[in-house]
Amino acid sequence: MSDLAHIGHVELLTPKPEESLAFFRDVLGMEEEAHEGQSVFLRGWGDYQRYSLKLTESDRAGLEHTALRAWSPEALERRVAEVEAAGLGLGWIDGDLGHGPAYRCADPDGHVLELYYDTERYSPPEGLRPALKNQPQRYLPRGAAVKRLDHVNLLAADVAAARQFAQQQLGYRLYEQVILDDGTEAGAWLSLTIAAHELIYVRDAYGVRGRLHHLAFWVDTREEVLRAADVFVDAYVPIEAAPSKHAVAQGFFLYGFEPGGNRIEVTTGGYFVYDPDYEPVVWSESERARGQAWGVETVHSFHTYGTPVVPGDEEVVARTPVYGPS
Repeated sequence: MSDLAHIGHVELLTPKPEESLAFFRDVLGMEEEAHEGQSVFLRGWGDYQRYSLKLTESDRAGLEHTALRAWSPEALERRVAEVEAAGLGLGWIDGDLGHGPAYRCADPDGHVLELYYDTERYSPPEGLRPALKNQPQRYLPRGAAVKRLDHVNLLAADVAAARQFAQQQLGYRLYEQVILDDGTEAGAWLSLTIAAHELIYVRDAYGVRGRLHHLAFWVDTREEVLRAADVFVDAYVPIEAAPSKHAVAQGFFLYGFEPGGNRIEVTTGGYFVYDPDYEPVVWSESERARGQAWGVETVHSFHTYGTPVVPGDEEVVARTPVYGPS
């Protein structure tokens, strides 16, 4: 068992705060939990903590930080010691809405991480109390009705260095990776649990550090992913990749862009790893080039676009088809 339990929440930046909030609330179906300063805190109906998404107004899109919850105060101290020994610590903060003191650090690519333990469990108001005591909130079928934050995919100039940090300093297990013909590591799928992936690093096509590829939110069935695609269409959300199945990690997916420009996935499926001696699956360059699990070709922008946007990719979202009135 790792000292870290799971990804607790992320802070996403948007230059279009009102439009982005409407997307996460009305299209993804998340609940507004709180407002504080320039930030809105949102949750999926299955999140046991107060929120999983902190949406913050900014002059650019991208990811401000990813927060990881430890199993215990002692586990948190052990991970902090490992990070400090690696020289990547940024220091303690007092905490944020819904959680206690957190230790900030950065991976070798510059992505900011927060490690914490103390947290507030969600207490639903009368209108959101569930009928069943073993779920945190009543299910509301608004929009895609996402259940929880599932995983984070980060772009990295040096995937190997970022992956090694995640394994050695944070305690992640490596389940799958892509190795190119020249030996370059182009992708790594890692997890703190038996889930096939919770944290992904993929090579940044432009060699830029610290960018976001996408955030993924979970629904329970493939039918709900298909329904989310219909919701996207009716909301005029740019769909980058229509529902299909990944070869790597076997997740069923839908990709689109929220109004601030960040790529968002609605996902389900994948597999669990129970084997304590599991050997990571390694994909070659030619195998990766075949596309998705059912032979669907991967769209070009999926290999290049990320946030913050770099020169040359500014028009990706504008070029992505939007069904409805022009």
